[in-house]
Amino acid sequence: MNKKERSRQKRHKRIKLKMWGTSMKPRLVVKRSLYNLAAQAIDDSANKTLFSLSTMDKDVKAKFPSGGNIKAAEFFGQLFAQKAKEKGFTKIIFDRAGYLYHGRVKAFADALRKGGLEF
Repeated sequence: MNKKERSRQKRHKRIKLKMWGTSMKPRLVVKRSLYNLAAQAIDDSANKTLFSLSTMDKDVKAKFPSGGNIKAAEFFGQLFAQKAKEKGFTKIIFDRAGYLYHGRVKAFADALRKGGLEF
C-alpha cells in the first residue's frame, strides 16, 4: 500500500468517527477505484449493510462499459437514489471515505441529491 492510500484510509477513519448511521438514516459510503464506483448504505447501530450497488451492476454496465468516468458516476448516482428510495431511504449521511469531494465523488453526490436523497 502506497503513502497516498494510507493517508486516505487515515482520513476515512477520522471522518467515520464523527458519522453514525441508523436504520432510518444510514451512512452511505463511496468506494472509488480506477475503473468503478461502489456505494453501500450501512446501519452502524446494527453493523449491517442495508443496501449496496456498484457500477459493475448490469444496469450500469449496459449503458457505460467503463464505470470510471463522471458520466457513469452521474448515472450511477441517479440509479442508486432511485433504488434507495424504493427500499424506503430518503435521508442519508454521505461518507466520502477520505476521497476529495470533486470529480466522480461530487458527480455521484449531486446525482443523489437530484434523485431525491437528502444529506
